[in-house]
Amino acid sequence: MRGNRNILIIPAILAGCLLLVGWTDSWEQVRREAAHIQSIHAQFTQKKQMAILSKPLLSQGQFFFQAPASVRWEYTAPVKSILLMHQGSMKRYINAGGGFTEEAEGRLPAMEMVMQEISAWLRGQFDESRYFTATLVSKPFPRIILTPKEKSFARLIKRIELTPSPQPGVLKAILIVEDEKTTTLFEFRAVQVNQPIPASVFQVPQ
Repeated sequence: MRGNRNILIIPAILAGCLLLVGWTDSWEQVRREAAHIQSIHAQFTQKKQMAILSKPLLSQGQFFFQAPASVRWEYTAPVKSILLMHQGSMKRYINAGGGFTEEAEGRLPAMEMVMQEISAWLRGQFDESRYFTATLVSKPFPRIILTPKEKSFARLIKRIELTPSPQPGVLKAILIVEDEKTTTLFEFRAVQVNQPIPASVFQVPQ
């Protein structure tokens, strides 16, 4: 169950976090800057650290966002999968070698929570989250720290650290800490802000 929840929760959190634009001094500025973002396309690399692993698991993919709330979080290697959030629904597709197959809805237990949160994150409202307490930190380097409010959720994710890039519209990295021995680091590159994205990107993958 925990693995299935993380499949949805982590990409959805990332989708909202990527809308944070530059470093800010207040939540009001975060919301004001987020209002200017109409689209984002970025490449990412993922490094998963676990105590049972002799070396990190590496993955890569790409992310798309189109205002007001369309998201495509796509892994391209080593295993292909796509999470689509579009027109109020969320679906996940897996490619096992014979094309993409939709994951059964019954295996998406975190869907309701994610959809409630993503609408706030897309507006830069990290400080109004029902599930996370958000803190602006300036030392030793600028970050936003998200910590779960509920103990049940804290068993899945201990904290999330967002490191913004000096470039507006870009996050340098996101660190998700499940426990002190289990972390996932996302690093972003080739970020394009407010560039046209074809409507087909948010349609069912073929």
